[in-house]
Amino acid sequence: MDSKVRAHVFVKGRVQGVLFRYATKDEADLRGVKGWVRNLEDGRVEAVFEGEKVKVDEMIEFCHHGPPAAKVSSVKVMWEDYTGDFKGFSIRFR
Repeated sequence: MDSKVRAHVFVKGRVQGVLFRYATKDEADLRGVKGWVRNLEDGRVEAVFEGEKVKVDEMIEFCHHGPPAAKVSSVKVMWEDYTGDFKGFSIRFR
């Protein structure tokens, strides 16, 4: 049985204006991970990933480097209870 997990992630660095959200959505769609991603006013990117643990771990790994123009300085991960609330992966605009 695949274990389903939920990770709430905050990415710090040069992560806005570098297509980070769009690349994150592409990576999540590729892996079948559900959830969302958005920019925060303080310059960070926030995301929630839900899915098989191995796939969510791959998304967290992606967040450590992001797309080519990004410069990630830190990634904070908070593990939460899996909810199964999401139908897909979306980009949120606030």
